[in-house]
Amino acid sequence: MKRYDLIVVGAGPAGLSAAIEAARCGMRVAVFDENAKPGGQLFKQIHKFFGSKEHQAKIRGYKIGETLLAEAAEAGVEVFLNATVAGIYLDKELLVQRGEAMEHFKADTIIIATGAAENMVTFEGWTLPGVIGAGAAQTMMNLYGIKPGQKVLMLGSGNVGLVVSFQLMQAGCEVVALVDAAPRVGGYGVHAAKIARCGVPFYLAHTITKAEGSDCVSGVEIAQVDDDFAPIPGTEKHFDVDTICLAVGLSPMSQLLKMAGCNMVDDPRRGGQVPQVDENGETSIPGLFAAGDVSGIEEASSAMIKGRMSGLAAAAYLGFLNEQDKDNSLADLEIALDSLHQGMFAPGSKGKTFAKTDEGIAVSQSLLKKGYLDDADIERFIHRPDQTIKNSGIHPVIECTQNIPCNPCQDACTRGCIKVGKTITALPRIDATNSCTGCGMCIASCSGQAIFLVDEDYAPGYASITLPYEFLPRPQKGELGTALSRSGQPLGHAEIIDVRSAKAFDQTTLVTIKVPVEQAMTARFYKPETNAAGQ
Repeated sequence: MKRYDLIVVGAGPAGLSAAIEAARCGMRVAVFDENAKPGGQLFKQIHKFFGSKEHQAKIRGYKIGETLLAEAAEAGVEVFLNATVAGIYLDKELLVQRGEAMEHFKADTIIIATGAAENMVTFEGWTLPGVIGAGAAQTMMNLYGIKPGQKVLMLGSGNVGLVVSFQLMQAGCEVVALVDAAPRVGGYGVHAAKIARCGVPFYLAHTITKAEGSDCVSGVEIAQVDDDFAPIPGTEKHFDVDTICLAVGLSPMSQLLKMAGCNMVDDPRRGGQVPQVDENGETSIPGLFAAGDVSGIEEASSAMIKGRMSGLAAAAYLGFLNEQDKDNSLADLEIALDSLHQGMFAPGSKGKTFAKTDEGIAVSQSLLKKGYLDDADIERFIHRPDQTIKNSGIHPVIECTQNIPCNPCQDACTRGCIKVGKTITALPRIDATNSCTGCGMCIASCSGQAIFLVDEDYAPGYASITLPYEFLPRPQKGELGTALSRSGQPLGHAEIIDVRSAKAFDQTTLVTIKVPVEQAMTARFYKPETNAAGQ
């Protein structure tokens, strides 16, 4: 029987973070993961993270995964892949299946970081080939380079549904609609907005009634629901699709913790059956910890911080870290975690509705119900009292209207034109007393693709708009296409007058279009005439 100071079950963001911290304290650490590749969800996540520098904001998920793997190797962590932990027994003994063999391992401390599994919903035809989870779609696209389908309908408007819908379009799929039984968009408004301006309609207070097809999905029927979420007869709508993608929540994979005898609670706010844990992730069994989604569903940024906290607590439990150093390190991590737990999307705010932002501005109902800001919203948010807006020359326009934890735009602007302040959930504000150079770093750094550079004085009768673009092939200077509104409606012809791509932009291309000046505050996306961007 092989022995370790610490065994971590799960090589995702929480597990790897925990293993790294423990190994750096001098512990002998092993990580087991049932998958062929480490990194968990990180390598499926090609979008840029939110938060601050300490949360690795504006860095794409797969790059964070690469960094964690490198740090784990440098720290001496042993990572075992294709290794399924089949059981956990008394005195912290694990039974692990590797290939055809069943092997026994023993540790003085254990951290369970097994993550979560996708939920499913049932409807007529839900077992047909072509009905898949959003996570499965991400795996196909971002790990194996396979298009899940040609025409896709997404069920679920939380962050997973919104992010995967955009990635489906990046892969060349057509997303015909985004559907949710809830009456409001569940995820970040900036994620919804970048989908809406591509022309994808939102059907909120709707659900799937049946998947059509005999051998595979050939269509889908949705219907509006009443206040009890029951379909309303006569409201059915049909879409021709070959794929139905489900993003209807996650459930913690807590089976090992139950098997170990940990005290469990049924907590819907944390995702279901989760262990009782203290502030550092220790369960009711001394020396047995839980980290990441297995102890409560959150974003990967929170999972990494909680993993680090559990790794340090495990090191202190065995005496590899003195209490003072542990307390100092945990205090810094608690501050970083607390900053993510603020604003409208904090764990304690699940299920709540907000009438106003922290700044006292009425929340956009158009954004919540349609996925995009309307003209009244723009007037209310862009011309608010705490901003000084320039109406001549090039200047940034920020369409981030919810209190979400994110501030890379502030760090990106070396001129001080954009300010968020110490509270990272505050709305970014423009200080036009500082002159914008048009460098575009704010656009590239924005994880929500919610910043645009506008110049109403580009040419007589014309304005220029620089916008983020993450589709292939990239447009070319001189190309003619169509300018789209925030709702994805065509506004007229647009000419590409500049295309910028740089290493510092991290694969976000800055595309500048020329439009009539009256469209300066309405045009927010560009569609090539050939429809080559997969929209």
